[in-house]
Amino acid sequence: MFRSILVLVFWQVYNTTRSPSVVRIPSSRPSSIMRLIFLVLSFVVTVLGAATYSNVTEDIYPRAGTFQNAIKTKDGSDPFMVYHEGFYYLTTTTWSNIQITRATTINGLKTATPKVVWTDSTASRCCSLWAPEIHFVNGSWYIYYSAGTAKISDNQRLHALKGSSNIIWDSTWTFASEIMIPNHDVWSIDGTLLVHSTGTYLVYSSFDGPDQCLWIAKLTSPTTVGNTVKISTPTHDWEKVGASVNEGPAFLYRNGRTFMTYSASSCTGTGYKLGLIELTGSDPMNPSSWTKSPNPVFQTANGNFQPGHNGFFLSPSNEIYNVYHANTVTPGRCDGSRYTNVQPVNFRSDGTPDFGEPRPLSENIPEPS
Repeated sequence: MFRSILVLVFWQVYNTTRSPSVVRIPSSRPSSIMRLIFLVLSFVVTVLGAATYSNVTEDIYPRAGTFQNAIKTKDGSDPFMVYHEGFYYLTTTTWSNIQITRATTINGLKTATPKVVWTDSTASRCCSLWAPEIHFVNGSWYIYYSAGTAKISDNQRLHALKGSSNIIWDSTWTFASEIMIPNHDVWSIDGTLLVHSTGTYLVYSSFDGPDQCLWIAKLTSPTTVGNTVKISTPTHDWEKVGASVNEGPAFLYRNGRTFMTYSASSCTGTGYKLGLIELTGSDPMNPSSWTKSPNPVFQTANGNFQPGHNGFFLSPSNEIYNVYHANTVTPGRCDGSRYTNVQPVNFRSDGTPDFGEPRPLSENIPEPS
């Protein structure tokens, strides 16, 4: 288009100086022709340049009322979000402490300053603070997380902090308790809560021999549980890429149905992805109440490698969103280079969730309503 406009400009100038049907510019003023050419070309270049810049910035920066992923680029692993009283709250794994970021929009989380709400020097829980999640239990806010000593492969355990205020941001957080599992006191991570008509349950990841499995225990208080039961073992080939792993459980509720996503395979390999299990029975403590989908439901796409360890949150109008981490490289890494993405969840006609695929980082996604 630019070349066509230039040809048109030169043709018009040529006709102005050569055609007998128009008034010629006197030959004694050739500089007028050059000035005319310069002015017209300047105008064309300015207009086209502005249009080109507009197209470029539109691709790089989100339009008003939208956001682009990633929403957190450093220490974006194991994200969890909750919306409460006008603010989105985001937590991720930062390894050495627990931080909360808040903003009134998803896009605002990118530039908001995180608030460090917890550090710990106690030897048994000083290090490797992983996967903090904020939950409202029995009238108070709690943060559930895992931590241990420097020897992370042997000593991770589940812990809880209690907030002092009904407003998350205003809370002073105090250590509530280690969550002791009476019949299975071993390495445990990724604690989350299942809210069910029969009670509230702790669901988490722990080992059974060489397999990292999903377990459930009923809460007897916000920080104590009864005996645990294993509800999911890696059985499919896609759950055993690099290592046999089920971890990072997250719950989604819709129209009376309860779904649990989880992350499968090693986070250091090429196979990390999300699987799906539905609570189809009436008793969450009965392993037969859980039905696992045979295929993964969310995996590498559009330059987002090994997406996983997700969470779900509701928008102000109760839309369901998926928050998850991904890698810029493959094989994946289990470190702070993973970034946080957010995108909406859709549903099929049969009522099952349709997570689609990780969206391109340049895509403009509408802010939740």
